[in-house]
Amino acid sequence: MRKKTWLPLAALLGLSGAVSAQQPAANPAATSIIPQPVRLTAGRGSFAVTKATKIFVDPKNEELRRIGEALSQDIKRTSGVQPQVVATPAKASAGSIRLTLRPALDTLGAEGYTLSVQPAQVVLAAGNAQGVFRGLQTIRQLLPTQRTTAVSLPAVEVADKPRYQWRGMHLDVSRHFFGVEFVKKYIDYLALHKMNTFHWHLTDDQGWRIEIKKYPKLTSVGGWRDGTLIGHYTDQPHQFDNIRYGGFYTQEQIREVVKYAQERYITVVPEIEMPGHAVAALAGYPELSCTGGPFKVERLWGVFDDIFCAGNEQTFTFLQDVLTEVMPLFPGKIVHIGGDEAPKTRWHSCPKCQARMKAEGLKDEHELQSYFVQRMEKFVNSKGKSIIGWDEILEGGLAPNAAVMSWRGQEGGTTAARQQHNVVMTPGSHSYFDHYQGLPELEPLAFGGYLPLSKVYTFEPTPKELTAAEQRYILGGQANIWTEYIPTEQQVEYMAFPRMSALAEALWSPARLRNWPDFQQRMRQQYRRYEAWGANYARSAFNVRQQLTLDPAQRTTLVTLQMDAAGPQIRYTLDGSAPTASSPVYTQPFLVSSSAVIKAASFEDGKLAGKVSTRELLVHKAFATPVTLANEPNKIYTGSGPFTLVNGQKGSTNHADGQWLGFYGTDLVATLDLQKPTEINTVTSTFLRAVGSGIQLPTSVEVAVSEDGKTYRPVYSAPVPVPAAQVKPAVSEVRADLKKTTARFVRVTAKNAQAPGAAKPNTWLFVDEIAVQ
Repeated sequence: MRKKTWLPLAALLGLSGAVSAQQPAANPAATSIIPQPVRLTAGRGSFAVTKATKIFVDPKNEELRRIGEALSQDIKRTSGVQPQVVATPAKASAGSIRLTLRPALDTLGAEGYTLSVQPAQVVLAAGNAQGVFRGLQTIRQLLPTQRTTAVSLPAVEVADKPRYQWRGMHLDVSRHFFGVEFVKKYIDYLALHKMNTFHWHLTDDQGWRIEIKKYPKLTSVGGWRDGTLIGHYTDQPHQFDNIRYGGFYTQEQIREVVKYAQERYITVVPEIEMPGHAVAALAGYPELSCTGGPFKVERLWGVFDDIFCAGNEQTFTFLQDVLTEVMPLFPGKIVHIGGDEAPKTRWHSCPKCQARMKAEGLKDEHELQSYFVQRMEKFVNSKGKSIIGWDEILEGGLAPNAAVMSWRGQEGGTTAARQQHNVVMTPGSHSYFDHYQGLPELEPLAFGGYLPLSKVYTFEPTPKELTAAEQRYILGGQANIWTEYIPTEQQVEYMAFPRMSALAEALWSPARLRNWPDFQQRMRQQYRRYEAWGANYARSAFNVRQQLTLDPAQRTTLVTLQMDAAGPQIRYTLDGSAPTASSPVYTQPFLVSSSAVIKAASFEDGKLAGKVSTRELLVHKAFATPVTLANEPNKIYTGSGPFTLVNGQKGSTNHADGQWLGFYGTDLVATLDLQKPTEINTVTSTFLRAVGSGIQLPTSVEVAVSEDGKTYRPVYSAPVPVPAAQVKPAVSEVRADLKKTTARFVRVTAKNAQAPGAAKPNTWLFVDEIAVQ
C-alpha cells in the first residue's frame, strides 16, 4: 500500500491547476464533481464499501457523528449496506472511512477540507465540522447515482475551499407559498451544491408569510388573497381565478426550518420588506399607510404606490415590534429589509411625510427613504445584527453599516464596495432564475428575460474595475427565484436546475478553473444525480439554439446551431419537416441563401433528447438591402441595427428577443434601397402589440416609392385597426398591395400611437421585418 503523505496546505493548494492538467480517472464520470474543487487529482484503483466498512469519527463530537450518520444513510441508499458509525480516537483501520478534525487545516478557512480516497481507506479532514460537511458533498458525488450491490469510491486526492463566503439561493414564498417540507428539501438542494445561505423572502404585496404574535392580522388578513392573476402580467385585460389563496409559517415552523438549515451549515436570511412591497401588511393595518386605506392583499404582480408611511411614528413602532419577534428566530447576523421598488408617490403628497422631511432637513423623498432605512438600521444594530438591502437603499445615502444586494446590474454593488460596504452580487442578467432558460415557446410561462445555463456559468461577482482593496467587500453572490409565475414545487425545481449547479461552481471554484466544455461534460453525471434525487430538472440545455447571422455583402445567412448539453448530436432539416435520427448531422455553421424553415433537435442513442426548435428565414426582394432610419430606435431595443428590418427573420411575441426595433414616442421612417429598379407587388411590415408593456400598434402605415431616392410618391396609406380585445401579446402584419409598381427605393412610415401633446414619451412602437415581394 502506498502511504499517503500530507503536504502543507499552502503546498496542496499551490498544486492546483487546470482540470485538463490533472491525472485522468479511469472513469471520468466517477470524478465529475460540481462545483469543481480547487485541487483534484485522480488516483488509481478505488475504495470498496463492504459489510465490514466502518465510519470512524472523533470521539465526543456530535457534529461529526451526525455527518457520519448522514454518510452511512447515503451508502445504504446506494448499496443496501449501512456502515456503522464509531467514535474512536484510534487511527482508522484498513477498509474504513475516517471523518476527523485537524487544527492545521484551519488555513483552508471555515469551509475548506481535504479528502483522500485510497484503495485501503478514506480520510475526510477539515479544521471544523462545517468543512467536513462540505467534503461530505464531494463524497456523495463519488458514490454511484443508481443502486448497486458493489459500491466503490474512485481514488482521488482533494484539497478544497470556497472562493466566496456568501453562496446563496433565494426563494420567494410571498407570491406563491411553499410548505415546510419543501423548504427543507430546497435547503437540502443548497447543501448538495455546497451553498451556505438561504435568503427567505417572507413578505410582499401578495402575502405576509411569517407569524407575528403582536400583530395577528398580518397573517389572518395579510396572509391571504382573494385570487391570483391568470397568465402573464402583460396579458390584457388582467384576469384572475378568484380562488382564495395563502398560507404562513408559525414561529415554531420557522424555528424548525432554521434548525434544519443549521444542521446543514446554511444560514437563513429572512427578508421583511420595507418601506415598499407592503400592501399585504397594510391590508391588516391600514393606519400605517399615508392614505389610511382600505386595502386588500394584491392579486396582481408588480410595484404599488401604497407603502409604509415614513412620516407616521407608528410605522416605526410597528416595524421594530415585528423585527423584535423576527430576529430571535434567525441566529444569523444579517436581516434583509428589502428597500427596493418603493414609489414615492404617496410620500410626495402626504402631509406627515412632508413634515418629517422638513423636520429632518431632507431635501427630497429619496433622502426620506435613506432616513427610513438608517433609522431601522440603528434599531437592528442595537440588537447585535446588521441589515442588507436591495441596491435602491443607496439612493439618498447609504446607511452606515448596511450591506447591499446588487440586483439592477452590478453598478450598485460596485458603488457600495467603493464606499467600503459589503456587497452580495445578484444581477438580473445572470442570477434571476425566474427568467426563461430556453426559447419561451418551448418553456412554461415565466417572468421574461433569457438566462440559459451557459450564461449563468459566466457569472463573475467581482467587478474588474474595483481595486484589490475594494474587491474584499464583495462577499459573493446568489440567485433569486421570484415566484409570480412559479405556483408549484415542481416548477421551483424546474427553474432551479440545472442552473443552480452552474451558479455553485461560479461561487465556489477559483475563476482560473472556469472551463465551460469541461463543465458540460461533468453535467452529464449531474443530470443523473438530479434523477436520483427525484428533482424535476429542466432539459432546456438539450434544446438547440439557432443563431441566424445575416451577411449583407453576400446576401446570405450563416446558421449556427448550439446547445448547452454535451453528448447528444444535433440534427436538422431545412424544409420544415421534423428532424429525425437520420436527418443531417450538424458539424459546423452553414450558409443559407434562400427561404427555409429550419428545424433542429438533439439526439442521443437514436432518440430525441430535447425539444425541436424552429426558425423561419424569408428571403424576399428587400432581403439584406441597405436601410436608412430617420429616427433612431431606443438604445435598449436596437436588434442587430437597421438590418433587423430586412434580415428575413420575424420576431416573436417576446419584445426582448433581439428581433425588434423599439421606438419610444417616435415614428418609424425606414427607407429601403433595393439597389436597382425592381417590380414590387406587396410590402408587408410587422408590428408587435403588448398592451401590458406599453407597446401599441401604429395608428397608420404609409408606403412611398422612389426611383432616385429624392422624390417619393405615396402608393399606400391606411389606418391600422386595433383589435377590440386582445389578452396576450400578438404580432400583426400590415400588407400593402402595390400591383406591379416599379421602384428602387421603398419608404415605410409607421405612426407611433403616442398621445398628441403628451409631455413625454409614453408609448412604444415595435417594428420588425419589412418584406418586399
